[in-house]
Amino acid sequence: MKITKAVIPVAGKGTRFLPATKQIPKEMIPIIQKPMIHYAVEEAVLSGIEQVIFVTSSGKEVIENYFDRNLELEEFLLKNGKEEMAESIKKIGTMIDITTVRQKEQLGLGHAINCAKNLIGDENFAVILGDDLVLHENPVTKQLMSISKQNGNSSVIGVMQVSKSETNKYGIIDGTVLEGDPSTYRMKRMIEKPRPEDAPTNLATPGRYILDSKIFEYLDRIPRGVGGEYQLTDAINMMASEEEVFAHIFKGDRFDTGSIEGYLEATIEFALRDHKLSGFMKNLLRSKVEKYEIK
Repeated sequence: MKITKAVIPVAGKGTRFLPATKQIPKEMIPIIQKPMIHYAVEEAVLSGIEQVIFVTSSGKEVIENYFDRNLELEEFLLKNGKEEMAESIKKIGTMIDITTVRQKEQLGLGHAINCAKNLIGDENFAVILGDDLVLHENPVTKQLMSISKQNGNSSVIGVMQVSKSETNKYGIIDGTVLEGDPSTYRMKRMIEKPRPEDAPTNLATPGRYILDSKIFEYLDRIPRGVGGEYQLTDAINMMASEEEVFAHIFKGDRFDTGSIEGYLEATIEFALRDHKLSGFMKNLLRSKVEKYEIK
């Protein structure tokens, strides 16, 4: 089964980035020259996704506009001899089919994904959380698609290994390793932010999913959970109790750009990986270490 659609929830308020997010959606804050959301959509494109569904809220129209054509800007750049830049701007507006649906109340991740139900239909689909950026030559969504196909087009949750002391920051999965594939688990359940002593594994869920469309049946069945919200975790656990759900340890470096600290780390890392900026960034870091006598 070819997976062609990805849901990217972008309805959050971005309160950890206030006051910047008072007027600008958090997803549009740039890392180097591209807004955060660009990297999530780029991952979808490189994974073979043909349609991205943004689950938005009031004030997020600028995200959809970013992925539209700006013919006036393209023409201006061409007239000024900036052909390469004009082509890159055009590429943003033509890279993928974008559809939006409104989440009128922020009632949790499960509720956000359920808002896309009518646009997904009976297809398997990807979920990409834009706060979590993962760098790898083989995009993480594409990795999960492969595991899903190998296991009967089942749902697959992307997981990463974290320190045992950090399990209280993540959803942690419990499961059994598949014979012949030590990186893939048959899931039993997912536990939200367990204390280290209560965590069944150190495998955390940072925000990449391949989901069978049956997930909508479970999202319709779950009650409101923590914080009065509809939790995706609850629906996945219900699904895992009735059919096969897998978890896969993906390859790649993950950055939590939903926090200031993670955003700064991603900015430095992306600059160091950019051949045009790496030399400057290395020298800058060295000079700051010396200036502030950082040991």
